[in-house]
Amino acid sequence: MGDITEMEVDAIVNAANDHLWMGAGVAGAILRKGGAQIQTEAVAQGPIQIGDAVVTTGGDLKARHVIHAAVMGQDLTTDADKIARATRSTLMRAREIDARTLALPAFGTGVGGFPMEQSARAMATAIREYLDEHPDVFDKVLLAVLDQSAAQTFQRLIHGSGN
Repeated sequence: MGDITEMEVDAIVNAANDHLWMGAGVAGAILRKGGAQIQTEAVAQGPIQIGDAVVTTGGDLKARHVIHAAVMGQDLTTDADKIARATRSTLMRAREIDARTLALPAFGTGVGGFPMEQSARAMATAIREYLDEHPDVFDKVLLAVLDQSAAQTFQRLIHGSGN
């Protein structure tokens, strides 16, 4: 549990829309703490396909990079497949920039309104599969959530007792 914008990792992740505009939720917090240059860099790379991800600098954040994963389109809705694809793309971008430590929020559960349990299941499966294929890429992959219930859901699914 914790504020993703305060985490001391190589990269944090923004659950973005396909145009990479940063507004509310985690994106808004990243924009406020990291500075406008993060949004400027992100938007310059968009629009992107839902499920893809791009990298920007971390601006004034503790993290060196922000990975913007397009979890939804302009309709601000998502589903488990989009979340899984965005999770895999995030891990691939992190690997490309040699980010050994990474923090991700719960994709789609804010403005996307997607159920926490389903988001956690899609993300946990994608992370587990990627790490099985690339076991030595990361030192730490964190799921940054703000409440105990979300933390317990992710812990249960990451450790395999909820699949």
